Amino acid sequence: MTHSPTVRLEFGSAFDMLDFVQVVSDYIGRMAGLDEEALHWVSVAVRESVVNAIKHGNQNDESKRVVVEFTPLPSHAPEELVIRVEDEGEGFDPEDLADPLAPENILKSSGRGIFLIRSFMDDVHLERGKTRGMQIRMTKKVTRDPAPA
Repeated sequence: MTHSPTVRLEFGSAFDMLDFVQVVSDYIGRMAGLDEEALHWVSVAVRESVVNAIKHGNQNDESKRVVVEFTPLPSHAPEELVIRVEDEGEGFDPEDLADPLAPENILKSSGRGIFLIRSFMDDVHLERGKTRGMQIRMTKKVTRDPAPA
């Protein structure tokens, strides 16, 4: 990670891109220094956020773009990995998300994605994109094993 600190992927809303995003996510996560457990949870969060962008944000419209950016910070010795996923959909108010743990929502087959992402990542921000759509910014802290004494 000595060159550009941000890796940017931009693609049409196609689920067949998920495996490619997964490979890039795993590679960047390893380069940033994430351990295997953190790498797994980041992988699940990235996959869920891209699925949400394609399905809910862009409504499966392949002409609409999804952007995924991976930024290890600081680039020379990462302490955290910041991942941003943006769609071109209508957007929504994050305050209107239903609580997936509420009794009336427990048996619903959807609505847990953002809840899970928040559980797996250290910091999560949802906001409308600069022109349209939604953006989710997720951060995972890099934990390093202490040096032996």
